[in-house]
Amino acid sequence: MDARHWISTYLDAQAAEMDAAANTRSAYARDLMDFADWLSGKGPDFASASRADVEGYLIHCEAQGLAQATRARRLSSIKGLYRFAFEEGWRDDNPAIQIKGPGRAKSLPKTLSIDEVEALLTAARSHGRSKADRLRNTCLMELLYATGMRVTELVSLPVSAVRGDPRMILVRGKGGKERMVPLSPPARTALVAWIKLRDEQDDAARAKGTPPSKFLFPSRSKLGHMTRNRFYLLIKELAVHGGVSPAKVTPHTLRHAFATHLLANGADLRSIQTLLGHADISTTEIYTHVLEERLKELVLEHHPLARACRT
Repeated sequence: MDARHWISTYLDAQAAEMDAAANTRSAYARDLMDFADWLSGKGPDFASASRADVEGYLIHCEAQGLAQATRARRLSSIKGLYRFAFEEGWRDDNPAIQIKGPGRAKSLPKTLSIDEVEALLTAARSHGRSKADRLRNTCLMELLYATGMRVTELVSLPVSAVRGDPRMILVRGKGGKERMVPLSPPARTALVAWIKLRDEQDDAARAKGTPPSKFLFPSRSKLGHMTRNRFYLLIKELAVHGGVSPAKVTPHTLRHAFATHLLANGADLRSIQTLLGHADISTTEIYTHVLEERLKELVLEHHPLARACRT
């Protein structure tokens, strides 16, 4: 079997057995094709590569200046492929099983202040060519900040999940895992206004023979809903309109802001883990710097010796 067949078969299995997301499979495919291309220049292929070959490829990646996280992901892709190959009987060994990766540096997430988020929300209410655009923009931003959803979860949200003015909504996340997230009053208000207008648009389209969309944020894209790229561009437009540096604003920084602001106001890490849909608490622990800052403030504010030093 050639490299492409190895990769496609492995990714098909990931989709069927693990319900791996399309973006995850695309990243694996890119990583594994890069490894295959590197091997082809050295002589071996997937079937004959040794541990030394895998280690040599990782050294090559480091020499290219690839980030630590990228190198860790590439090794993870290679390990997954060879684990699958061993289980399928394509190889009688796993050349990557004992290789330790570079790990992942736990850098502090970029986030936004409460004032900056409020500026973005205000911009969403007034930015748009039409009333429909403004209501949609407001709903998008209020939902994102109220729930901390990933951008893919947000733009692909089915309208059936939010009908009836719910207090909580069911979100389908990575790997098909579902979680319940509560809605804030502003988010619910924005939802009601947007759904009312959206339904009117659906009624008009139905009268012309066009079937209604199942998505909360429908579009003419092949997916049937607003794309991640379109939302990325929209949030940059809102940043400019709201006087916030566009360099600081991405859909993911709003997700980080959601978690950071909750923790700063007393929420615990386990709750944040559940709301964000993190499978492992270690992923959520990147936010512990917020807790450390709050503990410092508590000591400085309430410890008698700290108060004495300020007087």
